[in-house]
Amino acid sequence: MAFLKEAIEGNIALFRVRFGIHLCTLQRYCKKKGTMKKEQVLNCQFSNWYPHFKSQTIRSIVLPLPQNVKDYLLDDGTLVVSGREDLPTSSQEDCDGNDAEEVQWSDDENTTTLTAPEFPEFALKVQEAINALGGSVFPKLNWSAPRDAYWIAMNSSLKCECISEIFLLFKSSDFITRDFTQPFIHCNDDSPDPTLQYELVLRKWCELIPGAEFRCFVKENKLIGISQRDYTQYYEHISKQKEEICRCIQEFFRKHIQYKFLDEDFVFDVYRDSWLSAVLSKLASMFVPIERTAIYVQRNVFAIEVYMSEFSAVTEDCEVGRVWLIDFNPFGEVTDSLLFTWEEILSKNNLNSEQSEGASMEQDCPSFRCTNSNLTVQPSPYLSYRLPKDFVDLSTGEDVHKLIDLLKLKRNQHDDEES
Repeated sequence: MAFLKEAIEGNIALFRVRFGIHLCTLQRYCKKKGTMKKEQVLNCQFSNWYPHFKSQTIRSIVLPLPQNVKDYLLDDGTLVVSGREDLPTSSQEDCDGNDAEEVQWSDDENTTTLTAPEFPEFALKVQEAINALGGSVFPKLNWSAPRDAYWIAMNSSLKCECISEIFLLFKSSDFITRDFTQPFIHCNDDSPDPTLQYELVLRKWCELIPGAEFRCFVKENKLIGISQRDYTQYYEHISKQKEEICRCIQEFFRKHIQYKFLDEDFVFDVYRDSWLSAVLSKLASMFVPIERTAIYVQRNVFAIEVYMSEFSAVTEDCEVGRVWLIDFNPFGEVTDSLLFTWEEILSKNNLNSEQSEGASMEQDCPSFRCTNSNLTVQPSPYLSYRLPKDFVDLSTGEDVHKLIDLLKLKRNQHDDEES
């Protein structure tokens, strides 16, 4: 504010010099931190990329989200829908909803009756989509999934079989709220926010192994970094197979992703099938009787016993190590950089420091990072979402005012005890 005061007092020349310095500093900072445009965020909406990469990803169904459903999900004062099993039929769709489930919180005569809202037409479409995808789905919005709310589900999972389970996760998720209220929070262009059509994305439920998920960073259509997705855990097979994993992901990128996405800077997530999961998927598709198949697990060594003729037929067609596309994310700080830092990614410094000698010899080989030891295992970053925000702010020191209030409260309690 000092340079503004100088301008007001008439020292225009000094003001211009100092303002120019501040402007140059700001420009250098923005260049260093990177620039994320609203168009990049829009391009990463699920419905924008899914039709182009449908054959390389998990089968999904996209449903437009009605405005009244969006309003309900953002409303803190309403209950989760009852989600009754007797879904409305076409003859029930014109009902006025008077027979919706009523919830009484008290026997007091003055207590207001709270009614769980119902969305019969939308609920019917959701259930039809769930049934079409095999009966279980992984839900998300345009960009985010409610990963921070998995703990509130009865099965402690994002696996959903009905609309009430989806709504419970969505209403409990900060990630979903951010999609609704601040989708362009990290964008630095001044253009007006575009009009958004929010969508419920239902993905066929697949039992994915966390140790087979990887996040890939692309700058100027070049794959520059690969990070273990579940970086809080140590997976021995990743450390042993890092070169093979890196090779498979590079091949997948060159064949299916490079120059085909709408931006040249982006982040994408992939899943790499293991040999075991590939064989089991093939067995399931061939309907091999379970009594003729035995799976033994001992010290992470898997043995599958089937008749030799059937085993040969299964393994010949298995796509061992196949890579599947999971999602696209904007190239910026709104996306978790995992084992990298965004400063490294944007400046390209030190990205190759952990590569093996053989990998570093290959031109344009991306940096590959994984958790290399049990000593570096960390708690899940989603655990903090189980606690009230005030507790988290106090434990991390992010809100100084709350800490001061707590200390004052402790001091007052101490004074009261002494008196």
